[in-house]
Amino acid sequence: MSGYDIDSLNEQQKEALLQTEGVVLVTAGAGSGKTRLLTHRICYLIKEKKVSPYNILAITFTNKATNEMKERVFSMCSDGVWISTFHSMCVRILREHIYLLEGYDRNFTIIAEADKDKILKELLKQSNMDDDEKSKVEMHLDNIKNKGLDIDEYFEAFEDYEKTQDLFLYRKICQQYEDYLHKNNALDFDDLLNKTLFLFNNFHEVLLKYATRFKYVLVDEFQDTNLVQYKLVRLLTSVHGNLFVVGDEDQCIYSWRGANFQNIFNLKKDFPDIFVFKLEQNYRSTKNILTLANNVISNNRERLKKNLWTDKDDGEGPVVYTAFDERDEALFVAKTIQDLVMEGCSYSDFAVLMRVNALSRAIEEGLMSFQIPYKLYGGFRFYERAEIKMVLSYLSIFVNQKDEISLLKIINFPRRGIGEVALGNLYAEAGEQSLLEYMLGESFEASKYYSKLKNFVQNIQKLREKLPQTSIYQFVKDVVRSFGIDEAYAGKDEESVNKLENIDSLLAGVQEFCNDNDGATLSDYLAEIMLKTDSDSIQENGVVAVSTIHSVKGLEFKVVFAVGLEEGIFPLSRATYSNNEMEEERRLMYVAITRAEERLFLSHTAKRYMYGKSNFQNPSRFLAELGIVDKKRTKLVSNDFVQAEKEDAFESGFNVGDIVFHARFGSGKIVNISEDGLVADIMFEDAGKKSLMLNMAKLEKLEGEE
Repeated sequence: MSGYDIDSLNEQQKEALLQTEGVVLVTAGAGSGKTRLLTHRICYLIKEKKVSPYNILAITFTNKATNEMKERVFSMCSDGVWISTFHSMCVRILREHIYLLEGYDRNFTIIAEADKDKILKELLKQSNMDDDEKSKVEMHLDNIKNKGLDIDEYFEAFEDYEKTQDLFLYRKICQQYEDYLHKNNALDFDDLLNKTLFLFNNFHEVLLKYATRFKYVLVDEFQDTNLVQYKLVRLLTSVHGNLFVVGDEDQCIYSWRGANFQNIFNLKKDFPDIFVFKLEQNYRSTKNILTLANNVISNNRERLKKNLWTDKDDGEGPVVYTAFDERDEALFVAKTIQDLVMEGCSYSDFAVLMRVNALSRAIEEGLMSFQIPYKLYGGFRFYERAEIKMVLSYLSIFVNQKDEISLLKIINFPRRGIGEVALGNLYAEAGEQSLLEYMLGESFEASKYYSKLKNFVQNIQKLREKLPQTSIYQFVKDVVRSFGIDEAYAGKDEESVNKLENIDSLLAGVQEFCNDNDGATLSDYLAEIMLKTDSDSIQENGVVAVSTIHSVKGLEFKVVFAVGLEEGIFPLSRATYSNNEMEEERRLMYVAITRAEERLFLSHTAKRYMYGKSNFQNPSRFLAELGIVDKKRTKLVSNDFVQAEKEDAFESGFNVGDIVFHARFGSGKIVNISEDGLVADIMFEDAGKKSLMLNMAKLEKLEGEE
């Protein structure tokens, strides 16, 4: 993009841009230039309508999109527009106003998903509940938080709440989890949204401050909003009523974490005078690729009808590769990449996309065999490495003195002789104080543990005094050195060397943050890190991206491989009997296809080794819905081979119609068993339909139907 130029927009984009007042919904197909429209609309408001940048709010869904929009708006027209993700916006609001909520202060800690997991496990243990119950507790927590509900009201809404012991216990764990975070002055990711919503609903002056300030609110990827985010947007526009949202229900692939594409339809119901515009011209992909995308998504019913088109050439036709097995599939991917690189492509032009992470091993081995550089996304994140989490936990206690979640990680690292018994005694000594508050007080000197923790405590006190006068970068270096973190990884073995290199990379990132955020605090840095996502760095390293489809939404690549197009894998077997889940699987297929600019390769295997067994695979139904013929660029699988695979199907001893019992889900009836005999769809009386692996599920047969 060269700069601000309204004439560079197409007619549909111009019409949407010029409708500046009221509520505007733009249904923007994949690759239809929505970022260009959003940035031009912001600049139009500033340049032509003379709106102050201070009065404009733009909300995106990823840090990558935020940074890209900031750079474009700054280069085109102005600085000073508030552009951020929902979560970052809420952090900023909460830093200023959370003191209004009793027990919280602006230095709250944002906990990671791994910490949430650990806390719930410990609470279940204390209540003598099985770890298997954790998923049910998480389901209830997600429902409560994604809808912005009160815990008591949520559980009491169940008709049989008073009679059901399980529901009573789940409510107890949910409340204990909330109380624990409150005690630690900590919030999880959902709390960032919910506490902000609570402030808006209960402290009118807080809402009025922001709703009055933001005369124009713009929201990208509106189909990915959940109910809480929808409520936040409505409240933020309650004074001026100028809302501009861009969304595509065909790309809603996050319903499992609360995203509700029905918000697009809700917007039309809630605002009868809404202006609706369609963007159907695609600037990314060739005609052949768009034909596939239109073909597959047209099978969904829950959508606003639109048809992507382009002025680009037809381009290369798609290639469907029928592989013998997963190794053959991986070698096909690697060999094709090697050939295209020889023709002039760069490694960062390629993405290998899969529905589930379990397929990555074979792909990685194939790429390694051709010495092709790659990076796996949607997997283990840099900031989840043990040594990095340790440094971040040390930093957190200097921001939030109540943060015992972080303190417990570091109190015995490096080793100081503080085990579980010692911790129990320290808690008893601390009484009503937080553990760190007690340890930093004079009375701690009388404790028998003072000698073991003396240096630890004194280092905290010294560094706390230095923090206000020290740059963040220097402070992090001082923390690593003062507490002996670097010495703890001083070994000569490869693992220790790698850990020290990772800490050096962390320091480089701190310096980069300081350079980009003049005047930012240590609290700001920790919040930035907690809100980072793995996909923020995709396409930045000159390597092939190997990724789940979820992680590449919003990105584009010259060449895309979609692998594992087999029934039970893509679409997942659990979607077979659910129209809603099948439509989401189809939207994932649509997203995968529309990442491709020039070339698209689709592959499936005749057999695949998964979950401890080789199984015959049926091609995905999506291959038929795409409307293309398999070019069969590999040897066809013989009928003898297919029959042998069928005869080798897993024998579980279960049949359709069997009544079974599962320790977690209770009693249920088997309604379907996959052709390979490995997966059963079971309709449970209480838990609904579940797809379980028969070689792993530990089912007990109760009775059977004749």
